[in-house]
Amino acid sequence: MLGDRLWLSRSCNDLLAGAISLVAQSVARVAAGELAPIAGSPAPILRNGSFVRHYLPFFCKGSADRAVQKLRLGRRPFYWQVAYRLIDGPGVAETGQLDGKPFTVLPDDGQRFYADPFVLERDGRHYLFVEEFPYATGRGVISVAELGDDGSFGVPRVVLEEKHHLSYPQVFAQAGEILMIPESAAARELVLYRAAQFPDRWVRDTVLLTDKDFNDATLLESDGRFWLLGTERFGCGSASDTMAVYSAPSLRGPWVAHALNPIAVDHSAARPGGAFIRHGDALVLPVQNGSRAYGGGLGLMRLDRLDDFDVSFAPPRPIGPGPAWARTGIHTLNRAGNLEVVDSAG
Repeated sequence: MLGDRLWLSRSCNDLLAGAISLVAQSVARVAAGELAPIAGSPAPILRNGSFVRHYLPFFCKGSADRAVQKLRLGRRPFYWQVAYRLIDGPGVAETGQLDGKPFTVLPDDGQRFYADPFVLERDGRHYLFVEEFPYATGRGVISVAELGDDGSFGVPRVVLEEKHHLSYPQVFAQAGEILMIPESAAARELVLYRAAQFPDRWVRDTVLLTDKDFNDATLLESDGRFWLLGTERFGCGSASDTMAVYSAPSLRGPWVAHALNPIAVDHSAARPGGAFIRHGDALVLPVQNGSRAYGGGLGLMRLDRLDDFDVSFAPPRPIGPGPAWARTGIHTLNRAGNLEVVDSAG
């Protein structure tokens, strides 16, 4: 997943890092006897004109688009928006479309943006947890807002802040406790936080992983074992296209890497974009589609196998655009009860 397609030096570095990850993945699968040789000769590469002829128009259009975006955003270097809606019945995960009742944008004051929405229903109340990114500090914090009786959220308030960037506030209930596993890849660690006083006071409970650049770790409990699925940056390159999996006998560990890591190297089906969704007997993981741009789309990917020997998914089903959220893409999808939340680049 290329973060910047305009500048060739950055793109080449990411492509090289991705190639290294593909080699590592192939070696792991060969060692496990899971990779069979391809029968026959590969299809020939069809060349359609020179690289320069294709790249120059793309570069000119991309530069113009960035200039327009900077003028539109003003002093904001980048911008995300969170939106929510109250619905009864099927939502985006079921229909695969951004249709139906329109989403309401969570407003901001122009000095920050909100992203990565997660929701929790507790004692009949709905709580929205988000990454809050103040431009003044350039570092994400975790904030919360409670759904009012009028069906709207107030201004989120900060409830968790560290010296490093925090995002993706995956909040959940487990064994009578309210817990959270936010992303903290900037500190090269993954930490379990516990609500000492929900929803405002959180304490560090357990360091789950150390010395790992692990992004958007998404938790699943299955058959008495705990699993974390996310993307891991091995050295340099993209933080969004290389899926890794860890497992443990209990939530607090010890956590071990899957024997086939990296599980996948894919710009459209590696980085999670929300908590697992249960559809009958099936489990579905929202995954980010970065084939066009980071935050450019989201797919729904059914989990077919998850054990110590293999991890496999069905091809992702893309979430189609619709009038309920008229943005160029979607980045996160979550739901608790009748409250559904999304976000995208503004």
